[in-house]
Amino acid sequence: MTIGKKNRKKKSFADMLFVFCNTVFMILFVIMTLYPVLNTLAISFNDGTDALRGGIYLWPRKWTLKNYTTVLQKNNLVTGTIVSVARTVIGTVLALFSNAILAFIVSRKRFLFRKQLSLFWVITMYVNGGMIPVFLLYKSLGLTNSFWVYVIPGMLNAFNMLVIRTYMNGIPDSLEESAQLDGAGYTTIFLKIISPLCKPVYATVALFVAVGQWNSWFDAMLYNRMSDNLTTLQYELMKLLSSVTNQSGSVETMKNAVGTVTPASVRAAATIVTMLPIICLYPFLQKYFVTGMTLGGVKE
Repeated sequence: MTIGKKNRKKKSFADMLFVFCNTVFMILFVIMTLYPVLNTLAISFNDGTDALRGGIYLWPRKWTLKNYTTVLQKNNLVTGTIVSVARTVIGTVLALFSNAILAFIVSRKRFLFRKQLSLFWVITMYVNGGMIPVFLLYKSLGLTNSFWVYVIPGMLNAFNMLVIRTYMNGIPDSLEESAQLDGAGYTTIFLKIISPLCKPVYATVALFVAVGQWNSWFDAMLYNRMSDNLTTLQYELMKLLSSVTNQSGSVETMKNAVGTVTPASVRAAATIVTMLPIICLYPFLQKYFVTGMTLGGVKE
């Protein structure tokens, strides 16, 4: 009896030690994760000239909104925001639908060439034609100087399709077989049986695509550079950062040109502006995102 009590005490102490170490580790991990964001937020609200002194961590030393005023007064910012929102919404919906349809087809065991096509799409993840051939292809297809260059090329992504396919492979075949016995076709099976069960992985892929569409600026510079009505928010902010960074002369010259801002303070404000929509969207998709990432990565 005495030995049993000692073992229980030792086990209880070990459990308490594990909980303590795990709690300390998680607190440190959260601090390491949040500190860059909070530091950027503090710099974005701090006077640019004062920020050059350093020593700003989690709280602004000299409050100002001039950094955000500089960012929000940028030419074509409203147009860029509208285009970015449109490409994010339309691109995410079309990409999710096309990847889900293709994943459903490839995940069917009766589909003849599903292994060969899956291997082909895996190869495309590592090999591409290069920037110039892709540009010439888009130009010949009439996608340059067009809004659809933001949407059509991203409708199919091999990685996203394979993630959805892997998740669908984990759904029991008995559900499909019972639906077929009741006379359901593949369209009904996809829409009413498979898709409702794939909400977690759909949310995961939708978040991937939405973040990529929202943060993209290189395609706007490459394909729609001469069209001001097709610019994006990220491209306009990139041009703003380039113009502020390339300001010649001392800080005093920059102060007279764009107000009491510096490249670091404007960069911080632009970063907060671009990441704010995604931060607001993520909490609504968090539970689906975690489930989709966990179950979508299981392979049989």
